[in-house]
Amino acid sequence: MSELETDYLVVGAGAVGLSFVDTLLDEDPDATFVIVDRHAKPGGHWNDAYSFVTLHQPSASYGLDSIPLGHDRIDTAGPNKGYFELASGAEVLAYFDNAMRDRLLPSGRVAYYPNCNYLGDHRFENIFSGSVTEVQVRRKLVDSTYFETSVPATHKRQFDVEPGARLAIPGDLPDLWRRPADIPGHYVILGGGKTAMDTGAWLLQAGIDSGRISWVRPRETWFLNREFVQPGEQFFERVIEGQIATFKEAASADTVDDLFLALEKRDIMLRLDRDVLPEMFHYPVISTGEVELLRRIEHVIRMGRVTRLEERKMYLRNGELPVPDNTLYIDCTASAVRPKPTRPQFEPGRITMQLLHVPLVTLNASVTAVIEANFDTDEEKNALGLPVGFIDTIDGFAMTLLGTGMNRMRWAQNPVIGNWLAKSRLDPSAKAIAWLRENAPERLAVISRMMAASMAAVPNLQRLAATAQQ
Repeated sequence: MSELETDYLVVGAGAVGLSFVDTLLDEDPDATFVIVDRHAKPGGHWNDAYSFVTLHQPSASYGLDSIPLGHDRIDTAGPNKGYFELASGAEVLAYFDNAMRDRLLPSGRVAYYPNCNYLGDHRFENIFSGSVTEVQVRRKLVDSTYFETSVPATHKRQFDVEPGARLAIPGDLPDLWRRPADIPGHYVILGGGKTAMDTGAWLLQAGIDSGRISWVRPRETWFLNREFVQPGEQFFERVIEGQIATFKEAASADTVDDLFLALEKRDIMLRLDRDVLPEMFHYPVISTGEVELLRRIEHVIRMGRVTRLEERKMYLRNGELPVPDNTLYIDCTASAVRPKPTRPQFEPGRITMQLLHVPLVTLNASVTAVIEANFDTDEEKNALGLPVGFIDTIDGFAMTLLGTGMNRMRWAQNPVIGNWLAKSRLDPSAKAIAWLRENAPERLAVISRMMAASMAAVPNLQRLAATAQQ
């Protein structure tokens, strides 16, 4: 057994783990890191994603704080027209690969071990050779895999597939052109989340008639309108007004359903089917152009989750349905994140990376690094970053708003974190605020209205959150 020594043993070379290391490299010039990941390249679950996957949030506020992603370009065509660009999966993978090669490894303080499984007890094993390495950790283990991101290529199916049924994952679709004789006559999308949405858009944009597509949606989801998550100064007032409206509605809503419906009237929240009240919300972001595109798929099946697939019939929790000849089922049932209870983020010898500002995962990781480097005790650190649970149903939305808002308030009141955020490319508002201070300070007056609205919403958010936990 070989041995290594380091300050931080980081499990996972995905967006979260790399963002933490990237920021801590600057915040603590003496810290050293060993990064362990099962994939052959950095990027975590992006290595397993379907080829047509894209970010749902603007590239400008994703990735590592030290390295821009994309070119701050506004798209001029397609469903994202008028908004900041969304990096493709290939761009994201190349970005993390370049960051490891050009930024992290050249620091001389980072050692990277791909193709390795973490075994626990500060030990990891090379998948191919079986060799085991033990790491002497001077400071902390950093677990960036707590939520176990799942994608179609790696998740375990929860339904049976009988012989003769054709089943694919989204990543298989772009290769269908290689086998013209095998092109399906009909497509059935299984799942109602982000992956299913991306798959439906891909099929339609590939030229497949909407009448040849069925969509099994066991649950409907609410979507955030992408118009309200833009980082540039040209969107500043619209974004802040959206936040003010959200807090105002949160201050008076009788139920969480009422809150979402009120936000829909303000175009902040969107849904695909206006006749069905969604019960799911994983913070997906969508444009109105994408909504109109996806509404072209009219054959939506709401009979619960699939339990068994046959060549000409599918069985669902609440019934069974025939399917046309030559049907291809597309498995989009993987959950992007598996909900888990929160735990203290900072513990003796351990950091468990969690959500602090939902849903900005890389900002969470970088702020965690700032807290780790600049404060002494775990108690002090935990007080500055209280984890916010990942939500599955809309009932958790009030707690998410409340938790994120309270963390932002703590950060704004702390000079160290506040100063870091003011310069961070990962904070969507930072760049816009910096530009406005220099060029149009009068436009910043709206921020005081947002702060007042957020404070006024706290009592009712607490009530809604408490009701959800009953």
